[in-house]
Amino acid sequence: MKSDSVKNGIGQAPARSLFNALGYTEEERKRPLIGIVCSYNEIVPGHMNLDKIAEAVKIGVAMAGGTPIMFPAIAVCDGIAMGHIGMKYSLVTRDLIADSTECMAKAHGFDGLVMIPNCDKNVPGLLMAAARVNVPTIFVSGGPMLAGHLHGKKRSLSSMFEAVGAYSAGTMSLEEVTEYEEKVCPTCGSCSGMYTANSMNCLTEAIGMGLRGNGTIPAVYSARIRLAKHAGMQIMDLVNKDIRPRDIMTKRAFMNAMAMDMALGCSTNTMLHLPAIAHEAGVEIDMEVANEVSARTPNLCHLAPAGPTYMEDLDEAGGIYAVMNELDKKGLLDLDVMTCTGKTMRENIQGCTNKNPEVIRPIENPYMPIGGIAVLKGNIAPDTGIVKRSAVVPEMMVHEGPARVFDCEEDAIKAILGGKIVAGDVVVIRYEGPKGGPGMREMLNPTSAIAGMGLGSSVALITDGRFSGASRGASIGHVSPEAAVGGPIALIEEGDIISIDIPGNALNVKVSDEVLAERRKNWKPRTPEVTDGYLYRYASLVTSGNRGAVLELPKA
Repeated sequence: MKSDSVKNGIGQAPARSLFNALGYTEEERKRPLIGIVCSYNEIVPGHMNLDKIAEAVKIGVAMAGGTPIMFPAIAVCDGIAMGHIGMKYSLVTRDLIADSTECMAKAHGFDGLVMIPNCDKNVPGLLMAAARVNVPTIFVSGGPMLAGHLHGKKRSLSSMFEAVGAYSAGTMSLEEVTEYEEKVCPTCGSCSGMYTANSMNCLTEAIGMGLRGNGTIPAVYSARIRLAKHAGMQIMDLVNKDIRPRDIMTKRAFMNAMAMDMALGCSTNTMLHLPAIAHEAGVEIDMEVANEVSARTPNLCHLAPAGPTYMEDLDEAGGIYAVMNELDKKGLLDLDVMTCTGKTMRENIQGCTNKNPEVIRPIENPYMPIGGIAVLKGNIAPDTGIVKRSAVVPEMMVHEGPARVFDCEEDAIKAILGGKIVAGDVVVIRYEGPKGGPGMREMLNPTSAIAGMGLGSSVALITDGRFSGASRGASIGHVSPEAAVGGPIALIEEGDIISIDIPGNALNVKVSDEVLAERRKNWKPRTPEVTDGYLYRYASLVTSGNRGAVLELPKA
């Protein structure tokens, strides 16, 4: 066993004395040591129940003959961090989580790991760590929140953000906003739509690193506790068979995940996280492949914010395996890949049928014949721009309008809520990329303000930052290269006509190459706002959004 290095032989007598200090018995030491990486905290609603999940996992590990040993991972609540300096610290935690988990796992010689994440950067961070450490690993998330209920309709966090815009537009009273506050987030769990956390937990299942239901069983259901116990038991099978993350997280598995991404209509943040996780697994994913996958993969689900259904509805309809079976009808997945069950994905999904064709459209009757995410390119985005096509209204699929240019999110929000943005405008928010932010903030406040002000079907937004999975509308993010490194988005001027053609995968400013070249001569890099601390170190190492914003040492 890998843990022999920390517990066997005369040289490890001091280590054994420390195990004694921890209260572990000789019998426990002789068993495989299983690290339980728990992201429990008291500031993230999606993590407040993870202590219970961890206890269930530990029971499962012990039942199957292992010794569970828990250690923590951090997590930021994107909703609480949104709209201020806190959002600069969201994406950057992905690497802190991966690094700290690597440190703990390798320093203590664990034979296997059970990862217990739930929210946005916590899931990909732990997947990155799993690929990097590469000891047998399984995931069990904390599960999604139940939808809120107001006036006979289901609601979620995106409704809350849009209520702020509606209040500013004078179409909602303060009393109504307060009622939303009370009711849209009724339970613990990751926010109830197909936002980033739920997207990544569902894709963890699709990749093969989580058991059936990992992405969809609601946090408050006792089935989630039973799932955690089964995950604890299953890690012992993986340890005994020496099935490791890189045996599961192969190029074929990532292509399955991307196809599922398109079918589910996941958050655009998956286009950052999948390449970053794959990179740690030794697999390189060029974002060009996203459009190829999208072209052949129909969009089968319209969960909030794209539509009126929620994670609990997807779970009742058959969950991720039911969606996979729909895609398999046209041979769109490679189902002969290994998974954390010790079986192939084909074996896993056998008999998992679609129980609600209104929630999971049959493949013969999709919402769209193509996938939910599109990669755009053009003279604004020579590398990439990403849009959640499934959440864009038909009239905004092709749009031209004057640029309204802002060099930070706060200035854009003031203009939107101040009534200075009108129908037809294209809001440009730049210097919010991985380096420029730094930290690539999510733009949920601006997109929600646009929707709440009644401009969702007439105003577009483009940024070198990114969007929450709760954003909807013609919201194009991850524009690369970013403004901070002189990307063309830095050269756009107020009033320039922006052309958006989502079906044509194009994003352009209608300015000649000669004019752009002249503007470039006068462009100067902005003075960094952050000059010390973790954000400064992050900005000096991070790559562009089209590469997954992975960290890379400067070339000599």
